[in-house]
Amino acid sequence: MDRESQAKPLYQVVVDSLLAQIEAGELQPEEKIPSENALGKLYNVGRNTVRRALQELVAAEVLTTIHGVGTFVAADRLDKTAEYLLGFTHEMENHGKRVTSQVLEAQIISADPFLARRLQIQLGAEVVFLYRVRLMDEEPTALERAYLPHALCQGILEHDFATESLYETLSTVYDQVPDHAEQVIEASLATPEVARLLNLTLPAVVLVFHRETRLASGQVIEYVDSELRGDSFRFYTNLRLRGTGSAAAFRMLPLQTDSVSL
Repeated sequence: MDRESQAKPLYQVVVDSLLAQIEAGELQPEEKIPSENALGKLYNVGRNTVRRALQELVAAEVLTTIHGVGTFVAADRLDKTAEYLLGFTHEMENHGKRVTSQVLEAQIISADPFLARRLQIQLGAEVVFLYRVRLMDEEPTALERAYLPHALCQGILEHDFATESLYETLSTVYDQVPDHAEQVIEASLATPEVARLLNLTLPAVVLVFHRETRLASGQVIEYVDSELRGDSFRFYTNLRLRGTGSAAAFRMLPLQTDSVSL
């Protein structure tokens, strides 16, 4: 070790070395790092020292540990925003991500009591159902099940939503411009189907979104249920004391850059 390294606690030397390898690209996102024993031999330190270093990096979200499997370099995560109503495609493109979709199901269904209430339509009315896997840079990142009143967008399923933006199509083709939305977000364990479609190893955490999107008139144009990989996004919130100015700005970040929305 050089003189500067000797002045540091031993665990910090291990931390700094691993960080340098990650920043240099020698250790890639989602790559498994050497075992505690291997790291101890590499740095000539005890196992407790290695464990302390790994705990520091896990707490900083640089590494992630899967019990019984090993420790991995954390995947890059994006900041997801709910401050502005953007389509997923446009929001991710703002982060420099290439977004594509796989359409799993696209059909007209009848509104059950739940959808009739959510979409403010009559029971049995026609509903557009669009179920897609959203991919960022070819990696499955989110599942999205969108429901729309067919009366407001007749024939919309003639469009190819593997490549087209739903919000852009609504705005430019049907003059139905999404204006504002109410959204609930919660963490949940992925179901076997969600894990399979998002290439997750169970147990895995996903971020679940429930959103009603409205036109400026207040008419609901879309109801969406979606799941996002919990290891790909994080939230950012800027809060203000009530009465001191504008409302809170809330962002959910792709892990690595700065903003996103479905």
